[in-house]
Amino acid sequence: MGSKSHPLKIFSGRNTRYLTEKICDSLNVDLGLSSCPVFADGEFEPCYEETIRGSHVFIVQSTPPPGDNLLELLLMIDAAKRASAYKIIAVVPYFGFARQDRKDKPRVSIGAKLFADVLSVAGIDRLITLDLHADQIQGFFNVPVDHLYASAMFVPFIEKMGLDNVVIASPDVGGTKRANTYARMLETEMVICHKTRAKANVVGSMSVIGDVKDKDIIIVDDMIDTAGTITKAANLMKDKGAASVRAFAAHGVLSGPAIERIEKSALTEVYFTDSIHPKTESEKIKYISVADAFGEAIQRVYKNQSISSLYYR
Repeated sequence: MGSKSHPLKIFSGRNTRYLTEKICDSLNVDLGLSSCPVFADGEFEPCYEETIRGSHVFIVQSTPPPGDNLLELLLMIDAAKRASAYKIIAVVPYFGFARQDRKDKPRVSIGAKLFADVLSVAGIDRLITLDLHADQIQGFFNVPVDHLYASAMFVPFIEKMGLDNVVIASPDVGGTKRANTYARMLETEMVICHKTRAKANVVGSMSVIGDVKDKDIIIVDDMIDTAGTITKAANLMKDKGAASVRAFAAHGVLSGPAIERIEKSALTEVYFTDSIHPKTESEKIKYISVADAFGEAIQRVYKNQSISSLYYR
């Protein structure tokens, strides 16, 4: 795909090749040739194995910690710039460090802003990403950001599930805007979980604001990390009489005890996109691919067409 003057080429970092191959299949284009030799001490050197001079180069790489995934993306951006790419677009399905979006205590960094600056300095002309932890992170970048929403895939799926008494739930007060969007699109009611944190990744107390009795609860969030919040919310709602509890989250980080917690919880099913490499240790965990959504976004960026029309109705 592409014009003779500025062809479209898609490349993948090592972490996200599984998704990039699906995106290329969706667009009916070949995955660009690249390699990443690794030295004995662990240092690596991404390299393009075909000419990219004058091309629109789309580099697909999620950046979950540790830092190697982000560093590889930065090196690929730098290599593309030095190889005379016409435009360099970073496609980051999961933007790591996005939870560090504010200075909520003394003497901490604002990591999301730092890495936005680093990506811009490295040489990107645009960023395409999915469900940022906070929408305002788009303002950290000095280049255009195309922010895709998992709701575009999740809402039609929920509608087809045929549940009788759907109620959307937010696992915390900070997620009410997201939950309200789902509730509006599905024309349902919404409930909120109010929580306090003892420390990072550790939930203190939790209460439910709203009626959940005999309802089919859908908890929506941007990510599930250790699954402490989501499983505590699910168990609490079940105890208060919910008929069923399911969760939909864009990013399945699933650190530490997350899968075990999900298995032992009141959750019937948990759905993620494949923005992070799927983990299949639990039958409750299911995935909905975002390959077509990213493929459509890439095509529209390349052709200078609207992307917002895909998500607002």
